[in-house]
Amino acid sequence: MVELIGVNKQFGEFVAVDDVNLQVGSGEFLTLLGPSGCGKTTLLRMISGFETPTRGTVWLDGRDVTALPPYRRDVNQVFQSYALFPHLNVRDNIAFGLRMKRTPKADVQQRVARMVEMVGLSGMENRRPNQLSGGQRQRVALARALVCEPKVLLLDEPLAALDAKLRRAMQVELKRLQQRVGITFVFVTHDQDEALVMSDRIAVINRGHIEQIGPVSEIYHRPATRFVADFLGQANLLPARVVQRETFETELMVADEIRERIPSSRLPDGASTAFLAFRPEKVRLVPDVAKPDDRSACEPNSFITTIAEELFRGATDQLLLRTPKGTELTAVVPNGSATVLAMHRGDRVLCHLHPDDLIVLNAGQ
Repeated sequence: MVELIGVNKQFGEFVAVDDVNLQVGSGEFLTLLGPSGCGKTTLLRMISGFETPTRGTVWLDGRDVTALPPYRRDVNQVFQSYALFPHLNVRDNIAFGLRMKRTPKADVQQRVARMVEMVGLSGMENRRPNQLSGGQRQRVALARALVCEPKVLLLDEPLAALDAKLRRAMQVELKRLQQRVGITFVFVTHDQDEALVMSDRIAVINRGHIEQIGPVSEIYHRPATRFVADFLGQANLLPARVVQRETFETELMVADEIRERIPSSRLPDGASTAFLAFRPEKVRLVPDVAKPDDRSACEPNSFITTIAEELFRGATDQLLLRTPKGTELTAVVPNGSATVLAMHRGDRVLCHLHPDDLIVLNAGQ
């Protein structure tokens, strides 16, 4: 439904988007995820027609639309500010686009009524934007964009202005709405949790180019670069060097003090260094380690640490762990579990990592 081919965008000497190739399938929910200033909104604006690529082409449903203005593209956009007309009520805000297209009055009334019901605004049709909550205004903006039945809906951080509780609720509601209407969504956010909850696929953007694109689980569990591993969710990232390489198994020395064994196939041929990444929830902890100062007592993929800090996160506890040489790691464990109750700040614990949970990244990535 959407295809970008060799798209580049420069503002003077600054390269905002650098040679991006991207395909978005029909009915897909794709999220452009990245830090502020990485180029994700510029990408969205080139799809919508508000920016013209310096180089490359934009295609919508098999048609080259690179030179077409926004009003001639079958897309709609929802902005962070909602951009509602303050002098119009809910019904007229939603109907605005249809009336601009000179849609027959009876058809306008029918489609607006159906959309009002779909987004849960029944009974509020006569209210103006200043009489609505943030979540309700967000629904009006969505309804106004969807009522024209565009082939693609572009959403530029539309939940950013909502409080945390409402934002979580709207994430679920927006995903449910997208599945119901079957329209292709391209969603921009810098919120990793939002991207994980809502997306079919995620494109992680960094400095104007796509670092990695793929299904949510693949991006999370198998990040391709250190940037992706560190930006999407939490990750422990440590330098490693090869100590011994055999046909099927390689031993690494991680952060100059932790021995880890991984399948040799996970490491490129000839590589002597790498980065090892693992998610905090993959760390297995055992309290009350005997002989805590004896590192030789630890098996490979196990090592001794001290609990430096405990952070309560509701359903989980986040533990800051420190190794004897001062390397800091993060572990996440279920709150209230027997393991957590037996561990306290200052305790020494044994950490274990399963080889399948270790992500090996090239040193240059």
